Amino acid sequence: MESSKLLAKIRLHDKVPRHVAIIMDGNGRWAESRNLPRTAGHRAGMEAVTEVIEGSIEAGVEVLTLFAFSTENWQRPSIEIDALMGLLRLYINKEKVRLRNMGVEVYILGDLTKVNSITRKAIKDIASVTTGGDTLRLNLMISYSGRNDLLEACRSFAEEVSKGEMVPAELSEEILSERLYTAGIPDPDLLIRTSGEFRVSNFMLWQIAYTELSIVFTLWPDFSREDLFDAICDYHLRDRRFGRIVGQEISG
Repeated sequence: MESSKLLAKIRLHDKVPRHVAIIMDGNGRWAESRNLPRTAGHRAGMEAVTEVIEGSIEAGVEVLTLFAFSTENWQRPSIEIDALMGLLRLYINKEKVRLRNMGVEVYILGDLTKVNSITRKAIKDIASVTTGGDTLRLNLMISYSGRNDLLEACRSFAEEVSKGEMVPAELSEEILSERLYTAGIPDPDLLIRTSGEFRVSNFMLWQIAYTELSIVFTLWPDFSREDLFDAICDYHLRDRRFGRIVGQEISG
């Protein structure tokens, strides 16, 4: 079904996911299947990012989180890492003003200690330029690990306990959530993984406890607005029970 018809279908529902997260996978395979260098796949993937941002705004999504670079990705060859960081800077410099004009507020979340200074400067720049955007919050996860996110949250709480500012019995889901990179935003309603892989790859392990999963076999550079709308339409059919039985209302 073409994207305009899918969008019309989405707008008939009040069950649009507030927060969509995407594990963008398949850039390398896309390039290799065309006998191109892996960096060509990453460059092509930038176009899919634009498609998904615009599609999210059209569909009424409030928060879009894109898993761009994991802590495990630091193990890749340095030439590929340098190319990825260069592409990130290129994307920021090219898109920051347009994103601001679209009302997109950009956050870069993750352990940025390994990111080089010129890239960190670009990251601060796009965050500053897009501050106050109220159409879509865009989280780009760079050097992110779900396990490390939890570890750092626990360490933060433990430090407060050691200083006498908290006591162990005060630890709750809410207290822990407030110490994660994603503090203050709703957990993902829908997680899309491209390229047909059936795993979450250490991504937002705490936050996706009740998230609906959508596995699509499209490689990321080929992922389109239509694919996004398809996943949202499928989400409409899901019965999110949160441990309850069919037909039981969710209180609160």
